[in-house]
Amino acid sequence: MEHPENDELYAGLTVNKGIEQPPSINPYLKKRARRKLYTAGEYVEGILKGDLSLLSQAVTLVESNLYEHRALAQEVIEKCLPHTCQSVRIGITGVPGAGKSTSIDAFGLHVLKNPDNKLAVLAIDPSSERSKGSILGDKTRMEKLSVHPDAFIRPSPSAGSLGGVARKTRETIVLCEAAGFNNIFVETVGVGQSETAVHSMVDFFLLIQLAGTGDELQGIKRGIMEMADGIVINKADGNNIERAKLAQAQFRNALHLFPLPPSGWSPKVLTYSGYYELGIAEVWDMIYEYLDFVRKNGYFEHKRQEQAKYWMYETIDEQLRNHFYNDSIIREMLDEKEHRILTNMQSSFTAAHDVLDYYFSHKGEK
Repeated sequence: MEHPENDELYAGLTVNKGIEQPPSINPYLKKRARRKLYTAGEYVEGILKGDLSLLSQAVTLVESNLYEHRALAQEVIEKCLPHTCQSVRIGITGVPGAGKSTSIDAFGLHVLKNPDNKLAVLAIDPSSERSKGSILGDKTRMEKLSVHPDAFIRPSPSAGSLGGVARKTRETIVLCEAAGFNNIFVETVGVGQSETAVHSMVDFFLLIQLAGTGDELQGIKRGIMEMADGIVINKADGNNIERAKLAQAQFRNALHLFPLPPSGWSPKVLTYSGYYELGIAEVWDMIYEYLDFVRKNGYFEHKRQEQAKYWMYETIDEQLRNHFYNDSIIREMLDEKEHRILTNMQSSFTAAHDVLDYYFSHKGEK
């Protein structure tokens, strides 16, 4: 019996009918309209007019992994290219906690004192290796810059891509330049290979260091030091001023041990305070001095050309890798080879050669 309470044995039992259940969907919630997908021409027209909404949507297209978005993004980038290369690109790196975001806030406000300047900040936020998520909170630490009418701040997840910056950041620079931003800041994650990637897309590479955090020589790493066009010691204020000056002297001595960079410029070491905005003008005087130096000796244009070639080859590498791993037959072969490796039936090297031999011998048929 479905409802035993209705049996004669329970004649004295009264069962209430109950109340009507509310709908599972909020009846007051308006149906959200899908965002319109514009044509490439409409995106380009909006970007050239400085429409930040369309610029943001175009950057989202660049960051998307969907094939239809990828094709549209490439068309937009190609049409924006004739309107680029009129900016100064600054890469800013340093260990986590060095004060990169606070410094960018101060640096940006200094740049925007000139009414002819517009600034785009591409802040790369590290993604979780487990959840692949990012907080994207850099913008909250740029309190003054985030509300400035001539500033555009775009936090992006690294998503494990070369430490956070790769082809997509390079393409975003193109869109920002086409939108009229003549100053571009690229903030790195501060770990891994991100410094190498940023160095290959900027004109000046600024390394932010700290003093009073222990052994100063720990911060003197040959790879990152050789890439830096300028080194600045942050938090040179209060009781930390003497420690900052000591660190400055140590970094200057270390730079003397390195060969002169291809630009012919001898990197300088300065101290400043991003929080109290002390010494900011001196840092930018150094950057402008460097830019004048490399423009006069021809290295500025040479470096831009080398970077363009570098990203062509990087794009080829990425496309080949995607084509290889997205091949259905290759995926099946990889599963089979993994099993053979794990059961000690084949070595990792011969398994890799087998898969690659098949791929190269059949690539002409596709």
